[in-house]
Amino acid sequence: MRYAICNETYGDWPFAKACDHAAACGYTGFEIAPFTLAPLASEVSAAERADLRRTLESAGLQCVGLHWLLAKTAGFHVSDPDAAVRQRTVAYLGELARLCADLGGRVLVFGSPQQRSLRPDVSLEQATDHIAALFSQLVPVLEATGTVVALEPLAPKETDVLTTAAETCRLIERIGSPHVRLHLDVKAMASEPLEIPAIIHASRSHLEHFHANDVNLQGPGFGDIDFVPIFQALKDVHYAGWMSVEVFDYTPGVKRLARESLDYMRKTAAAVG
Repeated sequence: MRYAICNETYGDWPFAKACDHAAACGYTGFEIAPFTLAPLASEVSAAERADLRRTLESAGLQCVGLHWLLAKTAGFHVSDPDAAVRQRTVAYLGELARLCADLGGRVLVFGSPQQRSLRPDVSLEQATDHIAALFSQLVPVLEATGTVVALEPLAPKETDVLTTAAETCRLIERIGSPHVRLHLDVKAMASEPLEIPAIIHASRSHLEHFHANDVNLQGPGFGDIDFVPIFQALKDVHYAGWMSVEVFDYTPGVKRLARESLDYMRKTAAAVG
């Protein structure tokens, strides 16, 4: 298992300091929220991208990719009825794919619940059609940059579009590109009627990336979810991607969250064998 942590966990820490701490904890990957770099990906210059990549590599880290793709932006939406909005969105996602590649990353985790939820007078079927067309249009940029969009099912309390892994897998199959795959998140899967191991097994052929967290919004091991069956299921399906820690409640403190999340996952992996 390869372990990574999302960089926004470190808040306002300087990028180099955050990289050094993550590496010292034992992580080998860093997953980046674009809003921590600049308001828009297009504002990160080529020189800045090269410097960020050198900083990562100097710390012994690999850029896993990007997530929170459309967070803290305005004017983007993947299922908006206005074709101009969708066109603007696919163009910006293309810029994010280029940023990801420039940083040495591969995966673009598409969650962005606010930028995919149903607009007034748009049905779920229409929204799904818009999303399928938009990500199909993005595929040539993904191919050119060697990146993959990993679509993330989210809980119904966060969005009303793509709320289960099964629904998301059907959309992925409809798009039909190896550059559009599945991201699974423990917190989100806990909202589904299926048990998490069953979701992993059912989604195995599409699974690209994985977020480790708990329904209490903290790291793995900080809540009630037992990760042993989760790790066993990932082993069963021969998952070889990243296990990336993503938290939303930083109450325990960044240093404790980073270190103890990884310690817990390593102990869990050892228990699975």
